[in-house]
Amino acid sequence: MAELATVARPYAEALFRVAQAGKESTSLAAWAELVSELAQIGTHPEVQAFARNPKASDSDVAATISSLVKSPLNQEAKNFLSMLVENGRISLLPEIGAQFQLLKNSVEGAADADITSAFELSAAQVADLVATLEKKFNRKLNPVVTVDASLIGGVRVVVGDEVLDTSVRAKLQQMRVALVS
Repeated sequence: MAELATVARPYAEALFRVAQAGKESTSLAAWAELVSELAQIGTHPEVQAFARNPKASDSDVAATISSLVKSPLNQEAKNFLSMLVENGRISLLPEIGAQFQLLKNSVEGAADADITSAFELSAAQVADLVATLEKKFNRKLNPVVTVDASLIGGVRVVVGDEVLDTSVRAKLQQMRVALVS
């Protein structure tokens, strides 16, 4: 999907510049929430099919998507949405959302951390784990925790392109490779 990323990047960067230059009443966090909502809306096949429908006018598509957004749309967001519809780029919303989040994290010195655990973690365990991981990765982390019983035990952490896999499944795979060699 490198092509989607290449096409979506200028839209995300432009929207990010608008968000940074925006009024204090519309903070970067509010923009991030709005862009996240738009990205979620853009993932639905029904929305994409409606946007591609030649019988639906651009204003109908923009109005429909606007009505699906819970956050209030300011004029800049309405203009952005209208521009995407006019250019047939609604399918880029999920990628624009992902790149916007990366830009926001970069400015804040943070990163998203996908933490997969073999068992459900308590809030205290997650907090301790995140504190340890923040020291290791030298940045603030925004954790997203999921459970995958196939790990057998331990955790698997993905931060950007770095992977820290301390799961039992990974250790068993390493042992298997060592024994087969």
